[in-house]
Amino acid sequence: MKVFKFGGASVKDAQGVKNVATVLKKTGEQDLLVVISAMGKMTNQLEKVVDAYLSETESATASIHEFTTYHTDIMIALFENTKLPVFEEVSKIFNSLSTFLENNNSTNRPFVYDQVVGFGELVSTKIVSAYLSKIGVENTLLDVRTCIATDSNYRDAKVDWEATQQKISKKVSTKGITITQGFLGAEGANNFTTTLGREGSDYTAAIFAYCLNAEDVTIWKDVPGVLNADPRYFSKTTLLEQISYREAIELAFYGASVIHPKTLQPLQRKEIPLYVKSFLNPLDPGTCVGKGVTLHPMVSCFILKKNQVLISLSSLDFNFMMEDHIGNVFKWLHEYKMKVELIQNSAISFSVCIDNKYDMLEPLLNKLRSTFKVRWNENVTLYTIRHAEAKQVKALLKDKELLLKQESRGTVQLVVKE
Repeated sequence: MKVFKFGGASVKDAQGVKNVATVLKKTGEQDLLVVISAMGKMTNQLEKVVDAYLSETESATASIHEFTTYHTDIMIALFENTKLPVFEEVSKIFNSLSTFLENNNSTNRPFVYDQVVGFGELVSTKIVSAYLSKIGVENTLLDVRTCIATDSNYRDAKVDWEATQQKISKKVSTKGITITQGFLGAEGANNFTTTLGREGSDYTAAIFAYCLNAEDVTIWKDVPGVLNADPRYFSKTTLLEQISYREAIELAFYGASVIHPKTLQPLQRKEIPLYVKSFLNPLDPGTCVGKGVTLHPMVSCFILKKNQVLISLSSLDFNFMMEDHIGNVFKWLHEYKMKVELIQNSAISFSVCIDNKYDMLEPLLNKLRSTFKVRWNENVTLYTIRHAEAKQVKALLKDKELLLKQESRGTVQLVVKE
């Protein structure tokens, strides 16, 4: 059995859904589990619903209308006949979203977020499954929430692997084509929907592959494979034909956007190859992540993260930055949900580059000021270069203000003001 994953860009419109069918036909796989993300930018659209709902503004209704209209237009283009059962089935999903918002009493943002944004995947998989059935591709639609068990850490839920393995073994057939949702799970106590973190659909594919002992996983994207740099920011890029698990995990850790950081660990444990291929050219080889050579071809890899925050701390009385001080800093970074991208310390100072993902910078700074002298820079850019050459670093720093540089074996990181 194999696992395919199609992201939002691959199903952003009716032509995208048709192309999924084309990929399935061209690859010719018979025993397949297919993970589908929300269509296009619909997760972002549902985030607008959450924001409007929690701020009690009337724009929530307008945002829901945009969500329903977007999918209805795609269905009309795919099916034409609005009397088909899929229209009523999708309408029921829309009604479930409205019913939740009408009856919900919780103001806990992460909880509300997970209950709302998951409707993107529920609608997309219903449409894709129905379209495949229409054109004669037999398939089974599976609610992923009956398979992936998690804790109740909403927006970044942790998988209960033992319970998940049992559920998948019981519910998922290794024969035929199964369609299911990415990104979602369900917590055990109350069966509420949870999410695995943004871009968690890649992780979903890896979870199923691990539990099903799949032959391989293919992530279908709008790029030819894993590139050595993001083409949005770098004019010249190189396709990486092969990457070892270790190198891919390093790239993912530093923020390479093609592969989700959590995706690789379960695949590596069972040595399941991961392919990244273009859904526009499905027969091209793409990139293979697996055992073997570190990187082929051996080129430098560039990873860029914008809108970061660099915080520099020093002791108020010139005491050393000892383990207890640093321990408190990490405790507060965790408390305020900051993702740490880089750290550097000296005898009396400590610098950390963070991703202010949940907009908690101001309360964090207030907490730090109680113990340290605090300086910070917002909207900085973090560059990470794997297998860097000196001339590349020099070229990258041209016309930029260097705030911090850290170099270790094989990796250079630069925090700059552009």
